[in-house]
Amino acid sequence: MAEAEFGRDLDRGDIFSRIERTFPVPVKTEDVCTEEEAEEILKEIRALNLVSMANDVIFHNIERHIRWHVAPLFWKRFENTEDSQRGFECFKSAVDELYGSLVEFLPLLKKLEYLKQDKSVRDPPAIGDSVQAQFKLIVRATLMSQLPLSHECIVEHFYKIAFNVFCNTDNLPQDKEGTSLNEVQCTGCSQEVEKCQCQMIVYMFHETNRKLIELELLERLVGNVLTSLIHIRIENHVIQSCDKTFDVSQLIPLENWLETVVMSWLIRIYSGGFSKTVALSDEVRHAINTFKRKLSHFLYETYIKIRVDHLFSIIIEYPESQAAVEDLRICLERTDLRRFLVSTLQEAIKTRLLHPGVNTPDIVTAYIAAIKALKHLDSTGVLLETVTEPVKTYLKSREDTVRSVVNSLLDDSPSELADELAKGECLQLDDGSADDETEDWEKWMPDPVDADPGKSSQRKDVDIISSLVNVYGSQDLFVNEYRTLLADRLLSQLNYHTEREIRHLELLKRRFGENQLHYCEVMLKDVYDSKRIDGNIHSDTSYNLQREHFPTSALILSAQFWPPFKEDWKLELPSVVQDQLNRYVKAFEALKGNRTLCWKPHLGNVNLEIELKGRKLDINVTPVHATIILHYQDKSEWTLEDLAEVMHAPPTVLRRKMAFWVSQGLLKETTSDVYVLQEENTYMSRLPADIVDEEETESAMASASDQREEELQVFWSYIVGMLTNLDSMPLERIHQMLKMFASGQGPGTVECGLPELKHFLDRKVREHQLLFTGGLYRLPRSIM
Repeated sequence: MAEAEFGRDLDRGDIFSRIERTFPVPVKTEDVCTEEEAEEILKEIRALNLVSMANDVIFHNIERHIRWHVAPLFWKRFENTEDSQRGFECFKSAVDELYGSLVEFLPLLKKLEYLKQDKSVRDPPAIGDSVQAQFKLIVRATLMSQLPLSHECIVEHFYKIAFNVFCNTDNLPQDKEGTSLNEVQCTGCSQEVEKCQCQMIVYMFHETNRKLIELELLERLVGNVLTSLIHIRIENHVIQSCDKTFDVSQLIPLENWLETVVMSWLIRIYSGGFSKTVALSDEVRHAINTFKRKLSHFLYETYIKIRVDHLFSIIIEYPESQAAVEDLRICLERTDLRRFLVSTLQEAIKTRLLHPGVNTPDIVTAYIAAIKALKHLDSTGVLLETVTEPVKTYLKSREDTVRSVVNSLLDDSPSELADELAKGECLQLDDGSADDETEDWEKWMPDPVDADPGKSSQRKDVDIISSLVNVYGSQDLFVNEYRTLLADRLLSQLNYHTEREIRHLELLKRRFGENQLHYCEVMLKDVYDSKRIDGNIHSDTSYNLQREHFPTSALILSAQFWPPFKEDWKLELPSVVQDQLNRYVKAFEALKGNRTLCWKPHLGNVNLEIELKGRKLDINVTPVHATIILHYQDKSEWTLEDLAEVMHAPPTVLRRKMAFWVSQGLLKETTSDVYVLQEENTYMSRLPADIVDEEETESAMASASDQREEELQVFWSYIVGMLTNLDSMPLERIHQMLKMFASGQGPGTVECGLPELKHFLDRKVREHQLLFTGGLYRLPRSIM
């Protein structure tokens, strides 16, 4: 009944006016009820159960006051200025004024807390937090609703200056009394040392952050600016740290810097000046740890983006650059920038490596370094497979790739491939099959997402030599090239020593297998047998009695086991030389019975002793060079045409050979293509007593393309036979029948692949030796 009577006496307007007098916004000294009146009004509000309404009225007045008075004054301080010092001061003043304005609401909030307390409960809950939380929510919402576009300008100035002071305060060299030495300007605040304001800036910085934390405005107001500022700092620091030295790990120092500098600064921001997270709440500590993970991820991404520009150099310098590769491996595992790394590295390889200006041995060396570095970078092999695909394609297009690889394998000086060959591992061809017997299924891991699904998921850990062989998909090319190179080496030596070649052959047999290198064993055996036969011939008394003019030794070859020789013309030797060779053949026939010798007169070495007026030369030259100078014993002047006719040599070849003697001062070209012996020339030879290599060394064996052309002619005979019997056939059918009947013709013959066969048949069509209609090949009637 008391509530009803009281309610009749009070109308709604009177209630609002009495609430506003009790909870004035803002607080004023006039028209404010006394404490006794306020206590009575509070009792009446509780008695009428109007606490909720009073709460709404009070916070409505608070929100309206903040919107019209506090927020505009706060944002008015946010000037769009370029002066960082001015921006620092503006932001501090804005926060101070805002804090001072909101502190005035504390008495009102305390009264509201008292109003909302339930007196009937002995231990009332701490409901003050809800009042404070509601008040701070209104402050944040009202301020953010009036957010100016350029508010981040002075926020950035404030935190940039503070961060610079934090990073450089302890960097000044000081004497024993703490005075900075040899410094005119403080690196922290950019003021003169005597007027350093770093301590004041640090104090104002912590005070400002403390107020923002208390108002729960720190994250909302400065979070984006802090993130952007720290990202810029991280980028700049990584750029400064990651110079072009790759032999020292940079990632560990960067992580330490992030922990000791950046995170320490953040902890001081969120703790209001404390250096440890102990003083923080669990929620803030969790937020800082989350921010740290994001910054660490950004650090790894930044490191990759900066290092990837140097990745080509890092690969070339491997293994000296192993520390940088290890850093990249860690960062790749923690980011998703594999595709970016692959595309950037491939572009660098194409630009800097895969062009005609780079020698093939240099490309092979770079490819070997890439194999090693990328295996370390990604143990699955997917990265290596993707990045080096253009390199393998380009190497396959170069004609001298196989020779470069074989030369490196047999190099006596330290080299990557020679060391790999010495390991004696078996060749692992990429046949697309997984080795199920040796696969440990417990250690199986799926391929990375960027792996080619069309290739084996279990990539073999192939070595460097196997990787190079797999560029061509077959070891036959390498074995053929080795046979050619071995033949050149054996033919160019002046003795029968084969110890080095035997050692190389044994290593290659462990790698490629004995069957593939059987012909090479026969070639080395020919050298050994030649030494024995030559010794027997020279020990024959009948041969010694007939020997005249000069000693002769021969390297006797088994023609069917050696690669084809490059012989476009037949050299006509002087009669005195030919007579001596004929006597050697007779001695051989007497020794071997039903066997004879067929000389290769353009091959071999000749030791000459040349005596002229005032000088004497002892020199080793080729048979062609020796034949040229021997003809000058008969007459001192020869025309190129006459000498070519006598020697049965092409004039173009002979002119190039005679240029050697001209360069040594023995011959002189008096008129066009007329050469005269210079007996009294004072020019002294600079040649050693070994074989002359003044002109470009040429292989005595047929080139790989010539050998391949000869092999394809074997296929051609089969193709003609097939088309004669079957009239017409498609390309695929011809290829299948060649694989069945024409494979393995001769040592080291390479199978004819489908693209190569098509190219060969199309060439025969252009030469009018084949007809192609309706997808079928057939012979012209003239051939049939």
